[in-house]
Amino acid sequence: MLLKTFRWAFAVTALGLVAGVLYDGWTALGLVAVLAVLEVSLSFDNAVINAGILGKLNAFWQRIFLTVGILIAVFGMRLLFPIVVVAVSARIAPPEAVHLALTDKERYQQLVTDAHPSIAAFGGMFLLMIFLDFVLEDREVKWIGWLERPLARLGRVDMLSVCVALGVLLVTSLTFAVHAHQHGGAHADKAQTVLVSGIAGLITHLVVGGLSDFFESRLAGGEGETEEDGEGRTGQGSEGSGRSATALAGRAAFFTFLYLEVLDASFSFDGVIGAFAITNDIVLMVLGLGIGAMYVRSLTVYLVRQGTLDDYIYLEHGAHYAIGALALILLASIRYQINDIVTGLVGVTLIGASFLSSVRHNRAVAR
Repeated sequence: MLLKTFRWAFAVTALGLVAGVLYDGWTALGLVAVLAVLEVSLSFDNAVINAGILGKLNAFWQRIFLTVGILIAVFGMRLLFPIVVVAVSARIAPPEAVHLALTDKERYQQLVTDAHPSIAAFGGMFLLMIFLDFVLEDREVKWIGWLERPLARLGRVDMLSVCVALGVLLVTSLTFAVHAHQHGGAHADKAQTVLVSGIAGLITHLVVGGLSDFFESRLAGGEGETEEDGEGRTGQGSEGSGRSATALAGRAAFFTFLYLEVLDASFSFDGVIGAFAITNDIVLMVLGLGIGAMYVRSLTVYLVRQGTLDDYIYLEHGAHYAIGALALILLASIRYQINDIVTGLVGVTLIGASFLSSVRHNRAVAR
């Protein structure tokens, strides 16, 4: 099972390392390997969260996530995204941004650093909404009961998560953003940029998540809309179709897949920015982060197929708390430089604690 799920990740690792050696010698191999480890360490919580969502999709859309989705993750976020950000922020044509990435790596890195406040605001608000929606919902399983019970009661207030997120964004724009970190240790007033980007991140979450929930509820309601089954064939989305109501397909699966891609993009922001602390060579970044992204995707599928989230009931809680921490770290990084080791350790610690709590719970139930 393990070898079957990770076979493509192993293959991509071999190809990526060979490509690194051919591109810039043995030093490049080490840089690619370090970048891959960085991506995996920063995105482990991403895999846990993705697994909870991916488990709702049928086998066909799970394959799409691992094939088409990885192309979007590698070439879209790790290659095209930094180039588009530079093109927009510096008001230059994309071909010129590509030329800078390949010929003037120092200038390219400076432009990406200067665009960090808008990137962090967008990703931070998107992730913060995910965290707030989770902790403000009354769930049967509670990990930190003394905290989650009162939050669940507060969650009965309509649109509370949006109000809290907007409040956090307003405070961020009036504090961190007025002295936003730029290249060379300089600071600039990016309050307006952060405010606009943060609102864009919040709207993206509401639109994509709302559409996904809408079509999922229609499918659960058995309104008879045509859906695809696990092999890509179509059938009726009613209970009489013989397909699990939770195995989303058709439009419901498409918007859930789209939500997953936006979620993955938000998680990848810190990895892409953090990669510049290791190298400013865009080719090595794509190779290293691409290998890491492949392992994260494979780990997501593995967690789904093994039913890990069902066996370790607090694991999803830990991942969501890690999301909340990452969102706050992204917003704080608008002004302060935060080491990626700190970011990775926070996520690993929270997920590790939730895993140990799950193990203790399972032992208590067994006794």
